[in-house]
Amino acid sequence: MMFRWCLVLLSLVFCAGAQAAYGVDQLMADLAQNKGGRARFVEKRHIALLDKPVQSSGDLVYAPPDRLEKRTLLPKPEMVVLDRDMLSLERDRRRMSISLSSRPEARAFVESIRSTLSGNRQALEQHYSLQVQGVSSDWTLSLVPTEPAIAKLLQRITVSGSGSQVRHIDYLLADGDRTEMAIDPVDAP
Repeated sequence: MMFRWCLVLLSLVFCAGAQAAYGVDQLMADLAQNKGGRARFVEKRHIALLDKPVQSSGDLVYAPPDRLEKRTLLPKPEMVVLDRDMLSLERDRRRMSISLSSRPEARAFVESIRSTLSGNRQALEQHYSLQVQGVSSDWTLSLVPTEPAIAKLLQRITVSGSGSQVRHIDYLLADGDRTEMAIDPVDAP
């Protein structure tokens, strides 16, 4: 009986040690395996001036390493496309584009998403300190801005998921407003 308890205890210690070893390097390696694909999203924006969150939904398409599309279908159609250095927005038959190289704060924000999806630790660490909690099957990555110009706009980004799949993104802005995005993968290429 004592031998069995020792085995159980050793296995618990071993499992806890294995879980504790999961960190930024392993998460980035897992995320780098993501081959892209399509997902559905539901986004809730909590804005201090409003009584209830503003909700939108639609589709996301990711083509590694540097193309991301966000097609909002409800409540109103909108399309945001990130293709390499260009960010384009189309809404109400109007279209605008900006080069991210001319907008460092926008670039840092975009890199938080794109570099997480591609598992690019080096690009993330140019703008954020990284902290990982959990295990491969249920992880959380916290990104805290390291640059004052970004910290004036953004307190923290929290990304969570399983393996190479991002399932949830929370943005906490410096003014206290918050955006939550739930992501449900539909297919992969």
